[in-house]
Amino acid sequence: MNTKSIIVIALVVVGVVVLASLCLGLITPGKPTKFLGVDIAKDDGQFILPIAGALALGGGIALLLVKPRRL
Repeated sequence: MNTKSIIVIALVVVGVVVLASLCLGLITPGKPTKFLGVDIAKDDGQFILPIAGALALGGGIALLLVKPRRL
């Protein structure tokens, strides 16, 4: 298996996983705030946009369709 095949497989798999989850999210605990004697915890959400998955999938398919040049 050559390098191109490995890159194509990785891009297609990443693209499918991101698009299948629609918004692959990651929630991290934020800094708690104290207001009137009550601790209020805030969670910070981070996510991967679906457009990134579409670009990865499209790039993998494009690399798959490109034929190598012969010198």
